[in-house]
Amino acid sequence: MAGRGRRPWLLLVMALVVLAGAFTMSIAWGPVRLSYGQVWQAIFRPQEAPALARTIVWNIRLPRTLVGALVGAGLALSGAILQGVMRNPLADPHIIGVSAGAGLAAVATMNFFPDAPAQAIPAFAFLGALAGAAIVYLLAWRGGVSPLRMVLAGVAVSSLLSAGTSTVLVMFSENVQATMTWLVGGLAGRSWNHWHRLWPYIGGAAAVALALARHLNVLLLGDEVAAGLGVQVERTRLALIALAAILAGAAVSVAGLIGFIGLIVPHIVRLLIGSDHRFLLPASGLLGAALLLAADTAARLVLDPIEIPVGILTTAMGAPFFLYLLRRGRAPR
Repeated sequence: MAGRGRRPWLLLVMALVVLAGAFTMSIAWGPVRLSYGQVWQAIFRPQEAPALARTIVWNIRLPRTLVGALVGAGLALSGAILQGVMRNPLADPHIIGVSAGAGLAAVATMNFFPDAPAQAIPAFAFLGALAGAAIVYLLAWRGGVSPLRMVLAGVAVSSLLSAGTSTVLVMFSENVQATMTWLVGGLAGRSWNHWHRLWPYIGGAAAVALALARHLNVLLLGDEVAAGLGVQVERTRLALIALAAILAGAAVSVAGLIGFIGLIVPHIVRLLIGSDHRFLLPASGLLGAALLLAADTAARLVLDPIEIPVGILTTAMGAPFFLYLLRRGRAPR
């Protein structure tokens, strides 16, 4: 029993180690290879680091890596929350309209307002993500929101919003190349401006989600049991869905539509340590950040000097892995 109790803590420590390794590799590996010593010297003792290493780390790779870590953590946390709220291990940000809403808003902004400033696209994508989630929630409401109605409404709304995105792409076919780059998701060109726009939303929503982890555990017991234990079910469910929408919406608004992180990472963590969200949420956030950084590093190097959008790589890795879990009978029921 003591060993079983230490297992979640051990996984958290291992997740931190994995994230530190992925973080270091993300900064060190690229067209110009830096040693790990140069990386840490440039970060913690920049005045002693070579000028080239300092410039590469601080102006290019460190902001991109920090943004990638936040995006991965936000998507994984969003997926973990939704899987708990809906009591469905296949739930992810796509299922509540976040990704489809962000996609339609971003594509519409790029094509209908081509002269809009660059920072307008993430802002409208974020608003679109929240609007998509709000529409799904309102359609699923019938004296309360059941997980099943939420899933069904999410599938319908996401399909409708995706159809709207396809319509815009057909109307402005000459701009397909630019918009597709955003739709597949990537971290190329992400800077300190993106970091400053992203961290308040991801950090704040993650902190509130961790504070509500015990309530999320109680919701897993069913609405009647949760209400009997003093949890305000509908209010708590709304708060958690809103947090998931903010986490995923903020991530998508900066990095585009990166798939499978929110689905696969919580799924893996749940297989390793169970469904106690006091550990599941932080472990998912840490491993989500590590996985996206590792995928982004590979995306930069696999066809060097051509960079693959990281969203393509996460889908290419995530789909076969999830099918493997299903074939092995490891997917939760």
